[in-house]
Amino acid sequence: MTRRSPASLLLLLCVAVIGGLVGAGVVALTDSDADSDDPPAGARVEDAPEAGGAAERVYDRAGDSVVFVTAQVTQDTTSPFGTEQSSGEATGTGFVIDRAGTIVTNAHVIEQADDVTVKVGEGSPVAARVVGSDASTDIALLRIADRAAEPLTLADSDEVDVGEAAFAIGNPYGLDRTLTAGVVSALQRQITAPNGFSISGVIQTDAAINPGNSGGPLLDADARVVGITSQIITGDSSGSGGNVGIGFAVPSNTVKGVVAQLEEDGTAEHAYLGAQTTDAGDDDGALVAEVTDGGPAARAGLRAGDLLTELDGRDTGSAAELTAAVDAHAPGDRVRVEYERGGREQTATVTLGTQPESATTTDAGGVP
Repeated sequence: MTRRSPASLLLLLCVAVIGGLVGAGVVALTDSDADSDDPPAGARVEDAPEAGGAAERVYDRAGDSVVFVTAQVTQDTTSPFGTEQSSGEATGTGFVIDRAGTIVTNAHVIEQADDVTVKVGEGSPVAARVVGSDASTDIALLRIADRAAEPLTLADSDEVDVGEAAFAIGNPYGLDRTLTAGVVSALQRQITAPNGFSISGVIQTDAAINPGNSGGPLLDADARVVGITSQIITGDSSGSGGNVGIGFAVPSNTVKGVVAQLEEDGTAEHAYLGAQTTDAGDDDGALVAEVTDGGPAARAGLRAGDLLTELDGRDTGSAAELTAAVDAHAPGDRVRVEYERGGREQTATVTLGTQPESATTTDAGGVP
């Protein structure tokens, strides 16, 4: 994984927090907080070059399926006077994916939540049950009894191209169902999940994303979901800033696979190689910086300094490509790894393990 610049990658970017909790550090606005001259909530279009065309059509099709998520959270805080409990309210976004009342959002939106309520479209807040969550992809699944909303379609994110129109609908700073527009700026980005592992195949967009957008849909011109808006890069080192035109969405194909697992038993498993890698440069491969003791890579004889060039017939010209190649497999799969050591090409057979709940120092920034 390449090192990041001083610009801050803000994980909890899209969660607006009210109360004494440590988080994004942003006070969410509610409709009652806004000036009376503001346009009505749910009718905002920001930075939309095609506001009268495609953006309007996308909003008409998808706006009522976007969800305002509110999580009541209690945390223990330590001070010189002992341990105290602080409570607060985190708000984010979600969207309906079927007629059974199933809602997708980000895992970090509802993390440690005692209670979760949602407001679908212009409806009233209702209680939501957490079906499951996956910190490795930052995806959570909620369910409500109300099944009236039209579900959004999950597109094939492998078919997305750079330069295509992209639209985000969410609740930035508590301003519900705000629409922003832009383009797909880049593909195959890699970001860090809440548990420290890498999320591969991420879509970059310049559609404005701010605290409160987390878990909302990134849509194409046909109002199909191509990703879940999850993270942004802010313009200051403190990580407390807002949109600077660089946002990231977990791709919809990842969402499909994780949702299927969460619906089964509330959990998701991912393949695990057990190695930290960096880019070798010039698409030469993924360079192993360190292997986890006793992990799959170590058991197969891989070690620091090896240059991994192929996994099960798939080129791995970078750390991100290696992550994607591992993600395409399931725990227990036996894969053939081509690598270079000391200028000699070699082969190893690795039995992939199951990704642990959180990354160790060795795993952080590497592959799952």
